[in-house]
Amino acid sequence: MKVAFLGTGLMGQPMAQRLLAAKIQLIAYNRTPEKLSPLQAAGAEIVEKPHQAIREADYVILMLTNTGAIYNVLLSDQSSPALAGRTIIQMGTISPTESQEIRDAVVAVGGEYIEAPVLGSIPEAEAGKLIVMVGAQREQYQRHLKLLQHFGSEPVFVGSVGTAAALKLALNQLIASLTAAFALSLSFAQHQGVDVDLFMQILRKSALYAPTFDKKLQRMLDSNYTNPNFPIKHLMKDTDLFIDEAKSVGLNVSSIEGVQQVIEMAIKMSFAHDDYSSIFSVINTNE
Repeated sequence: MKVAFLGTGLMGQPMAQRLLAAKIQLIAYNRTPEKLSPLQAAGAEIVEKPHQAIREADYVILMLTNTGAIYNVLLSDQSSPALAGRTIIQMGTISPTESQEIRDAVVAVGGEYIEAPVLGSIPEAEAGKLIVMVGAQREQYQRHLKLLQHFGSEPVFVGSVGTAAALKLALNQLIASLTAAFALSLSFAQHQGVDVDLFMQILRKSALYAPTFDKKLQRMLDSNYTNPNFPIKHLMKDTDLFIDEAKSVGLNVSSIEGVQQVIEMAIKMSFAHDDYSSIFSVINTNE
């Protein structure tokens, strides 16, 4: 079995390393070639063009930034003819509508398509402990389960293509909303002279607590947003996708639109490439 891995950024890099550690033949492509050096050192074959990877592979795994990148890499005039007979596994965060459109394009040229977005960050990717959500036919899920288990031991079958993408967006909406809500409460408590340790002590004992609060607390208190596991520019993209899809089914999105404004402000404050906990610095501004 040969696997082409297209997109080796923050998450793609450790996920590709998992396959190499399992002695799977890996062909890697990235639009920024310098990012491929660690994979090459670990035994991956490196190619300069995506269609070169696709032609050699049985499986093509996508961990690309957005739908535009997927079309450029996977469905270009050079790459598209090479998809016949290949299985495409889309693992990035895109909308349900986008995923279904890409499936249709892949199937039209004789390829197979499933979606398998993941929940977790770099530590979970390195340890093979991501939560893998699969949108496919159940037979496809069973057939490709062994490969997906390299990224998470218990990939979850969600439903047809589009359902896993929707679930991932629903969860990422919670990332944005919970982080913004925690940042606001923490800032308010601080400004009112409440001891932070006492605030956290009460919060941890309550039904309101979420583990992500402790994961982001020290970053917020230290204003240390470097070396992100999930940059805020990616949260912006996912939030925009969620709002568009939620509006299309008639949901009231007022609450997440407020968070969207905070994220936009964080990007304007030059936090685009920093950890999404930088939301705190926007909320806690004295301006």
